[in-house]
Amino acid sequence: MDDHPRTFDTISDGVGLGAPQGYMSGWANDFETEALPDALPQGMNSPQKVNYGLFGEQLSGTAFTQPGPERTWCYRIRPSVKHTYRFEKTNLPYWKTAPHVLEDVISLGQYRWNPVDSSEQGLTWLTGMRTMTTAGDVNTQIGMANHIYLVTDSMIDSYFYSADSELLVIPQQGKLRFATELGVIDIEPQEIAVIPRGLVYRVEVLEGPARGFVCENYGQKFNLPDRGPIGANCLANPRDFKTPVAAFEDRETPSTVTIKWCGQFHETKIGHSPLDIVAWHGNYAPCKYDLKTYCPVGAILFDHPDPSIFTVLTAPSAQPGTANIDFVLFRERWLVAEDTFRPPWYHKNVMSELMGNIYGQYDAKPQGFVPGGTSLHNMMLPHGPDRNAFEKASNANLGPDKLDHTMSFMIETRFPQHLTAFAANEAPIQDDYIDCWKDIDKKFDGTPGKK
Repeated sequence: MDDHPRTFDTISDGVGLGAPQGYMSGWANDFETEALPDALPQGMNSPQKVNYGLFGEQLSGTAFTQPGPERTWCYRIRPSVKHTYRFEKTNLPYWKTAPHVLEDVISLGQYRWNPVDSSEQGLTWLTGMRTMTTAGDVNTQIGMANHIYLVTDSMIDSYFYSADSELLVIPQQGKLRFATELGVIDIEPQEIAVIPRGLVYRVEVLEGPARGFVCENYGQKFNLPDRGPIGANCLANPRDFKTPVAAFEDRETPSTVTIKWCGQFHETKIGHSPLDIVAWHGNYAPCKYDLKTYCPVGAILFDHPDPSIFTVLTAPSAQPGTANIDFVLFRERWLVAEDTFRPPWYHKNVMSELMGNIYGQYDAKPQGFVPGGTSLHNMMLPHGPDRNAFEKASNANLGPDKLDHTMSFMIETRFPQHLTAFAANEAPIQDDYIDCWKDIDKKFDGTPGKK
């Protein structure tokens, strides 16, 4: 590397707007990166004195003795005990945490919402979070929550971290910058970012208004799925995940750090930026991923495989084979199966499924499920193609067919998802969604051999 320090560029209002300085490739690699030459100790983690007068500190994402521990050694201008002071509770009324069960809200149902409109009121990453569903229990570190974010304004001298969860961020509109302790990530639609539990960051708007989806994972962290007989290739390849190189701020300015802990929000005031890690090494770090690099696999002769074949990331539960969260992607792909009903078949499922549309049309719901929209099919509730999709697929000429201009995702969990008051009463729910199956005709004919 050159001899110039890699810092966040700043402007007069104190918001760091410097572009990312680069990314390192790989999923859960042991990375090492430094923003000043020789800032990273070699051959040991905790020397008596670190170059440049830095403090050594470990950020641990797992218990010390867990197999394959996830941890990162950080070398920073101040230890993070200097980045918090006395706490005061604060309120973010639209950000909810499980358990969150409302007696007057019926979560049992098939639901769909139109996109939530941006507000004329300025909204930051914190004030613009809108929780749609919660599941599990944050106090026992199982389950998750699904949110929609609406962001118009950058966080200025304001920082955040969640002690409850890692965040999977799925943009649908606009472009955001995550200035984190470990480097800078820019994301836009058709990309995702994973922000680890406990990592301090601020969010800046590069192109707004910004809207998207967030899956908040209370449980074991996301990992790549076991490909099983698929083998080493296709789906999400590890080399396509990008982790930022080190960059730091050395800025003396009054700042606010907000912490989410057991579903409550707390503020603390400090006199400087907490984004002061000059060098780091380890495998516990944020990353981004371009969804356009996801390589789907599917049936090439007959039948329609389970949607689990499209899993990008999974967060395991204590029950083998049953996920705390699966993140599943439905993108452009060829359909070639012979004598096969090609859209997703009718089913009811022990898993609860929340879907979001990033752009285009979803093949099982060509009408009504619009970009920015959301749907929920809770556990053990039947769902599947609407009448028009069924009729079209049942009578189509089954030549090779390209599903084009489409990208939707599914957040699947083993837990029932409970609606928030915002989802039930304020978000633009489609009251007639349940009627999309009303006109499905009875086709039964008991004549032998009749199709």
